[in-house]
Amino acid sequence: MKMFLFLLQERKEAGKRGRKPGRKAAADKVDMKAKLERSRQSARECRARKKLRYQYLEELVADREKAVLSLRAELEKYRRLAAELDAGRYPEEMQAILEEVGAMKKE
Repeated sequence: MKMFLFLLQERKEAGKRGRKPGRKAAADKVDMKAKLERSRQSARECRARKKLRYQYLEELVADREKAVLSLRAELEKYRRLAAELDAGRYPEEMQAILEEVGAMKKE
């Protein structure tokens, strides 16, 4: 019987934990306003970071597109030179290219 009373007392003490009904006060409203303001500020910062990220990516894409155009022009130049060599002609640009390649090998 003593054991049963002891367990009953434990349950009463355990019931004191948790939220108390009817305890919302003005402090909770202030906390809620502060929480909403922090949330708004966080959202503004997130949008700003997103905007910067997109600007960075757009610049990166533009740079890569310029590089692709440059490489395509170079490829077309080499195709034209190869076509002239295949036709048995020696293009004027070929000497400059060979000298450039020779200078690279020396370095």
